[in-house]
Amino acid sequence: MPRIMIKGGVWRNTEDEILKAAVMKYGKNQWSRIASLLHRKSAKQCKARWYEWLDPSIKKTEWSREEEEKLLHLAKLMPTQWRTIAPIIGRTAAQCLEHYEFLLDKAAQRDNEEETADDPRKLKPGEIDPNPETKPARPDPIDMDEDELEMLSEARARLANTQGKKAKRKAREKQLEEARRLAALQKRRELRAAGIEIQKKRKKKRGVDYNAEIPFEKKPAPGFYDTSEENYQSLDADFRRLRQQDLDGELRSERVFFLRKKDNFFFKRKKEFFFSSAILLFFLVYIVFFFALGFSFFFISDTEFFFFVKVGLFFLIARQTFFFSGITNFFFCTLLSVFFLTNNSIFFFTPKTPFFFYRILQEVFFLMALTNFFFPLKGGFFFSLHESVFFLVTPQNFFFQTPNTFFFSPFR
Repeated sequence: MPRIMIKGGVWRNTEDEILKAAVMKYGKNQWSRIASLLHRKSAKQCKARWYEWLDPSIKKTEWSREEEEKLLHLAKLMPTQWRTIAPIIGRTAAQCLEHYEFLLDKAAQRDNEEETADDPRKLKPGEIDPNPETKPARPDPIDMDEDELEMLSEARARLANTQGKKAKRKAREKQLEEARRLAALQKRRELRAAGIEIQKKRKKKRGVDYNAEIPFEKKPAPGFYDTSEENYQSLDADFRRLRQQDLDGELRSERVFFLRKKDNFFFKRKKEFFFSSAILLFFLVYIVFFFALGFSFFFISDTEFFFFVKVGLFFLIARQTFFFSGITNFFFCTLLSVFFLTNNSIFFFTPKTPFFFYRILQEVFFLMALTNFFFPLKGGFFFSLHESVFFLVTPQNFFFQTPNTFFFSPFR
């Protein structure tokens, strides 16, 4: 069975030194790379060891009286919130908790000088420390294991290598270029000493040399330049449009007034058009729904008709009582209708043939259109209506054939 390595345990002096050197090289953000140098520690343990023990900003001196008073006061305000209390005092959270427990033990043992041996916080032989990052490092043994020696040599080699692969390649290329330049210089000197002159070829640069020429330069033509087009020709002044209103242009208020007047004009036209079309649509629906299906215009039952008669008699009795009381107010008199002045020729039962009442309703809509809209003489627009059926002095009679009930209700 292969050996299983469990990371953790007590920190040793060599591991602390390797961790310090790795933080100096890699910084405090690359903990996985730092942990790769320590075979027995993880990245989280390395980070905790640095921030709980190895950080140079951590105070490891004796606690002062002011720090103890501040610790007791903050522990009373924020109990068990050591991560919040620690930066206020300037110590780590483990130091604050440890010293707070020390003060509590000191207050409890104030009367007894002897310390109790059965303290549950102290580690017994064979127990593992749950927080080894907050404890001092163990000194190294004289004869170290092969794993520790291998880890130490690997860390020494990696930490000594301050250049990466790219930096090494750049340095090697620079060294080769310098050696090639020195060899070419020595060759030219030897040829010059032998009486042979070799001109050095200059590399042709690609693109535009902005130090030697001007880009997009247009050289002027030789001779004099015609400047006659630049002479200013003044226009003749129009004295008819020199008012302040003409110079300022159209005012915003005038523009708004014109647009509102235009909107009202179009709204008026739409209103006239839609009202006439609505009247036509109403009559079409009215005729199709009522007359095409064979329904009568008014159709009420006998009981409803007798109820209306009783209501008319009731108002007639109320009107007579009102007149006999002696009150002669005109407004009270007009509130009571005279029901007996209506036409007595109304049938007492619902007739089989419908009244031709829609002709009267049609004329009522025609009169409403005449009173509500403006015609061309008044500045409006003319729209066509139906032809009036009241073209005689006396009402025109319309005769209807009595419907055959045999076809409508065969089982009656």
